[in-house]
Amino acid sequence: MESAKILVVDDEKSILLLLKEALTQWGYQVTTASSAAEGLELLKNGLFDAIISDIRMPDMSGLDLLREIRKQDETIEVVMMTGYPTIASAVQALKEGAYDYLSKPLILDELRHLMARMMERRFLRGEVHTLRARLGEELAVSELIGSSQVMAKVKDIIGKVAVTDSPVLIEGESGTGKELVAAAIHRLSSRAKRSFIPVNCSAIPPDLLESEFFGHVRGAFSGAVADALGLFRGADEGTIFLDEIAELSPALQVKLLRVLQEMQVRPVGSTKAFPVDVRVIAATNRDLERAMTEGSFRQDLFYRLNVVRIMLPPLRDRRDDIQALVSHFLRRFNRRFHRDVRGMAPDALAALSAYSFPGNVRELENLIERAYAMGAREQITLSDLPTLGRTPVMAPAAASTGNSTNVPTLAEVERELILKSLAVYKDDKEAAAKALGISRRTIYRRLKEYGVL
Repeated sequence: MESAKILVVDDEKSILLLLKEALTQWGYQVTTASSAAEGLELLKNGLFDAIISDIRMPDMSGLDLLREIRKQDETIEVVMMTGYPTIASAVQALKEGAYDYLSKPLILDELRHLMARMMERRFLRGEVHTLRARLGEELAVSELIGSSQVMAKVKDIIGKVAVTDSPVLIEGESGTGKELVAAAIHRLSSRAKRSFIPVNCSAIPPDLLESEFFGHVRGAFSGAVADALGLFRGADEGTIFLDEIAELSPALQVKLLRVLQEMQVRPVGSTKAFPVDVRVIAATNRDLERAMTEGSFRQDLFYRLNVVRIMLPPLRDRRDDIQALVSHFLRRFNRRFHRDVRGMAPDALAALSAYSFPGNVRELENLIERAYAMGAREQITLSDLPTLGRTPVMAPAAASTGNSTNVPTLAEVERELILKSLAVYKDDKEAAAKALGISRRTIYRRLKEYGVL
């Protein structure tokens, strides 16, 4: 097993030397920083399992450092230490998220036991994460990464609405994490021990949607060789998440509205209605108010779903969260690929921070996973993220100089046109496809090839 990596931050050289020697003897990999600013720079480009920091330092206090650590990587365990212990400072450190608080002069035996407990807890959390991923339950409240102002607002709404049974409408571009939010609401609710059933309304053939939603009886149609409960009855006492709700046909919208009003479903081919107790969370990447104006989405269904509305921001509007997301995905893929990639090169992180991310968080995840798949081992560099360096616009000098290296490929031009069209039409794939003169199926296929969908 790879030994844990510890960062020690203190402006006293003697403390740094003492802790480095002791922690190294105990089997840890130790990096030291003589100031909070230096510690933040090391954290920015590398992964650490734990940080031991002094509270009183000249450039930035340890508590301020702790707050910045929480913004960059919420999973790091932090131990605070000080030569001027007070109850107030201890309480504040723990309130800000520190694992523990130690007084100087340090008792090394006490620190050793504390580190063992802390690393054991961290190991167990990793095992739980791995087990849940194997069980298909990787979506969790803890994976709503980010401490930006817009994400803090989203988390606040989730906390308030989760304790109710009210319908929720989640809006946002593809890849912003709408299913993640729906799962977080479910796991915080009183229905958490029951089923959470996500349904992509655009992925089910229209002629099968009613049967999939509400079930059918034997002989209701060709191929119905047995009774089927349907997704709504399968989610009884739990939560059903209807993604891409705007893709439902007008006929099914009427039937869904009736279910929401009466809380009963009638299977296809049956004359009997069955009561259901289901919380409905819907999501869309389209402008439903515009769809209502155009007549493709029912106004009464919209108001039935739009009891609580959550707007998920695109990644380009919360760039402050990119560092935290990168750290999260590095830890995830280290577990999956059995690697020890410890961070991202400064130029690679700068390129990510400047990128527009048309595919949002999902695209960032795919970029990092691709780097692992292509062999990244110690650090992800800019060369591991080749798509960030491409500009599918031909430079004016290219034609006159004959420099063919600046000429984009046809695939690059196509990718840029599709992504720009989706941006113009606010991720409405049908409108974008119509503008480009291609089918919506083609757009879906291309987005999957780009790693955006």
